[in-house]
Amino acid sequence: MSATQLLVTAKRTRVRRPWTRKEVTFHVIVLAILAVILYPVAWMVFSTFKPSAQIVGNAELLPREVTLENYATALSGIGGVSFWTFFQNSTLLAVLSVIGVVGSSALAAYAFARITFPGRDVYFAIMIGTLLLPFHVVIIPQYIIFNELGLVNTFTPLLVGKFLATEAFFVFLMVQFMRGLPRELDEAARIDGAGHYRTFWAIMLPLLKPALVTSAIFTFIWTWNDFLGPLLYLKDPDLYTLPIALRLFVDQTSSVDYGAQMAMAVLALIPVFLFFLIFQRYLVGGVATQGLKG
Repeated sequence: MSATQLLVTAKRTRVRRPWTRKEVTFHVIVLAILAVILYPVAWMVFSTFKPSAQIVGNAELLPREVTLENYATALSGIGGVSFWTFFQNSTLLAVLSVIGVVGSSALAAYAFARITFPGRDVYFAIMIGTLLLPFHVVIIPQYIIFNELGLVNTFTPLLVGKFLATEAFFVFLMVQFMRGLPRELDEAARIDGAGHYRTFWAIMLPLLKPALVTSAIFTFIWTWNDFLGPLLYLKDPDLYTLPIALRLFVDQTSSVDYGAQMAMAVLALIPVFLFFLIFQRYLVGGVATQGLKG
């Protein structure tokens, strides 16, 4: 009998080691925690198939009677505005925010990590210091400025900062990633006659893909779920995003349509889930790449 056949036979006859009491206890605890974490999500999803009268005050998880009326109400819109208008507004803001944050943060990070200029360390320290500044502190000054410029009730106040590298967290993330790349790459590019633009575009940007994808994922999720920003600057219902539209189900009448609200919440979660599902492998790959450096 050949060695390959012996190996196959050994695999088939191998007896699985029984689980120890410690392993069983660990898995039971993990599954219990997972059930507690996922229960609110499951309750929300199943509630979309219940009549509104059976949602509040009903402890049952599964619906007694399944109905799609909540999704029909949610898709028909609210306040005379279609659901797809809210969806398009959220998508536009999220996509433009991803483009702005990824592009501007990468350029700023390259300057801090690879270019030597007077005051670089001071400027970098000031930028990091802005992470300690709560957003609520600058709300009033920012609103006054945008109001004086006539930009309130437009998407500009929600997007202009994204294209100016004001997201210090993502700049810091990319700076730390670039500092882990060997300087020999820059030197080889300069020997070949490449300037900063070509070095950044042809060498740094492809190697920066894990950090770019990480920034894109978090920016998309944070922008899609943002409630305070659109609430402050958007006044026209035709400009509302999905988080603001969810509030309309509560404010429009004294009776709340919980079924339609739950249905719209589930529909609003689908793009975020799909975006993360598509790009998560790049995120995991970036963590693995970071672990191989040294």
